[in-house]
Amino acid sequence: MKIVVLAGGLSTEREVSLVTGTAVCKALRRKGHQAVLVDLFLGLEDYDGPLEALFDAPDGRCGNAAIKTSAPDLDAVRRRRKDQSPGLIGKDVLSACALADIVFVGLHGESGEDGRIQATLDLLGIPYTGSGHLSSAMAMDKIVTKRMMDAAGIRTPKWRLAEYGEADVAALAEELPLPCVVKTPGGGSSLGVYLPETRAELKAALRDVLRFDSQVIVEERIMGRDIFTAVLGERWLPSVEVISATGKFDYAAKYQSGAALELCPADLTEDQQREIGEMALKLHQLLGLSIYSRADFVLDGDGVPWCLETNSLPGLTPASLMPKEAAAVGLTYDDLCEEIVQLSLRRKN
Repeated sequence: MKIVVLAGGLSTEREVSLVTGTAVCKALRRKGHQAVLVDLFLGLEDYDGPLEALFDAPDGRCGNAAIKTSAPDLDAVRRRRKDQSPGLIGKDVLSACALADIVFVGLHGESGEDGRIQATLDLLGIPYTGSGHLSSAMAMDKIVTKRMMDAAGIRTPKWRLAEYGEADVAALAEELPLPCVVKTPGGGSSLGVYLPETRAELKAALRDVLRFDSQVIVEERIMGRDIFTAVLGERWLPSVEVISATGKFDYAAKYQSGAALELCPADLTEDQQREIGEMALKLHQLLGLSIYSRADFVLDGDGVPWCLETNSLPGLTPASLMPKEAAAVGLTYDDLCEEIVQLSLRRKN
């Protein structure tokens, strides 16, 4: 099949997406597909040939993507675009997608997980992998997800929504409970997530989060083990436990080798694994997600799991968690990518 692997974009998770897209593109090519990597934001400005020949590129247009220790400089990415147009979709991206049998959505964060690119592809009648536009948007919005978990009885830490400006930071920092978790409603890859333990740290977190949003979720901090569970098709996969070397599973810990220890399958009792898996699957279905997702949990000191959120497009880099869970049930990385494509085509048909 001809497959466009859509990655990059203009998101704080841009570099993660490019590594995901590169790995997926290479895997699909090993499976015999004419897969080609296309950057959502930069598009095909550097491609001179006919679009029909795009899929014949011997290397699938795969570069040497890598994830740095900090989030990318998006202003620098904007300056790289030759036409300097304001749109989020680059030159000939949609035309290339229209020539493909399916688009593998390897995007993360804004314009990828928030449902906007899915809605665009839906309007053009272009099949793609993963969840639809509405469920993607709901899963990306932590406020919506929290409200739905509360309504459905899925155990999640107590939380509140605060909307504020710079002038409100000092008063809000004195009012909120500690320790807590402060997070933006639409962040990802642990960007826009803070774990303040003092009033000074809370004030700094509230001030910093204004870079992302004027709304913030303040969540009760459950102390315990970090557990992550993926859903593939209609089944949950064995959980991964992540133990950060610094005690915080932040952006660097997620993507830098040696920054965290990952145990898969996690050391859980059968009852704990079943409960966590069923909670992940229930949230997946509740939000109307399809094909695959990954839910994040904390297992407290009493062995009780608390669901934090879910991700409609979990990372598929070689260091990501979902490929490790798939490997635990005998699925190689290449097989995982192929199954995502086949499940997505089955849904379309």
